[in-house]
Order: sequence, then C-alpha cells, then structure tokens
Amino acid sequence: MDAHTLWRSQIEELLGDFATQVTFTSGQLLVIGCSTSEIVGKRIGSAGGLEVAESLFAPLLAFAEKYDIHLAFQGCEHINRAITMERQTAKAFNLEPVSVIPVQKAGGSMSAYAFMQFADPVVVEHVQAHGGIDIGQTLIGMHIKPVAVPIRTSVKQIGEAIVTLATTRPKLIGGERAVYKNK
Repeated sequence: MDAHTLWRSQIEELLGDFATQVTFTSGQLLVIGCSTSEIVGKRIGSAGGLEVAESLFAPLLAFAEKYDIHLAFQGCEHINRAITMERQTAKAFNLEPVSVIPVQKAGGSMSAYAFMQFADPVVVEHVQAHGGIDIGQTLIGMHIKPVAVPIRTSVKQIGEAIVTLATTRPKLIGGERAVYKNK
C-alpha cells in the first residue's frame, strides 16, 4: 500500500471511530488542524505538501457532507492560525473574513489545499467549533468551544503525525443543587 492510500485509509478509520462516539448535529462546525510535515515524519512546518493534504481532504469533505456539518481548516502560525472555510459557513456563523490567502509556506498545505478546493473560500480570524481533529499537534484548542472533551479512537496517528480529537459540551454551572439532565 502506498503512503497516500495508507493516509486516506487511516483518516477514514479515524472518522468512522469519531462518528460512533459523537452525535453530530446538522450545521455544527468541525475544525481541522493538520501538519502535513508531521504526517511524513518531519518537523511541523518543514516538509509539508499539497499531495499529502489531497489524500485527506476528500474523506474529510465526505464526512462533513454525510453529517451535514461545516469544515474549518486551521492555518499555520504564519497566518496566526486563521481559519479557511466556505463563505456560506462564515455567513452562517456571522464571521468576518480577513484579507489573506493561505499558501503552502504561509498558511500550511492543508489550509492552502482547502482554499483551492472550496467553491467560495474565505479566511476568518477565529472560530469556536463544536469539535476538532488535530493531526500533528497543531494546537487547535484556541478554535474549540469550552468545554472540550477528548475522544479516543483506534487510530493514534496519520502517517507519523499524532492525532487528537475532541468534541465539546455545554458548561456545567451551578452548585450542589444544580440539575444537568431532564428526568
């Protein structure tokens, strides 16, 4: 099995595991952080490639379509981890686009590839997603709603990149008399 087929298989298995543990609601936002460099076994930001991003994009898009959720791709530190998404998603979440186009060396390969693939792409500065997938320790936490809940899957890596998944839940507020579920 070649590397691209392996990465595609790994992301598909990871997404399958994710779906068995999380109930997605139509219209939710899922943030994806991805270091294509880490996938190929190199230090983040040093050796990424659009061809690696291409291996992952189609399964991620199919997953989003199946569960009627929006994808948001986190860029790298050179664009302050700004988020690439479809314009309709930005409108749905009342997010203001910023003036930057992610490219491989300033934005990262995954964000740049998503920008090229989306029908009407925009970049926004910040989101509060309902969940996320972090491939290669890209630090997506700044773009996830509180309270983040880790999700464990059978897939621990895509290529050489460590994978971390999260969903979110509403904050539990109140004191000892508080009730959190309807009976």
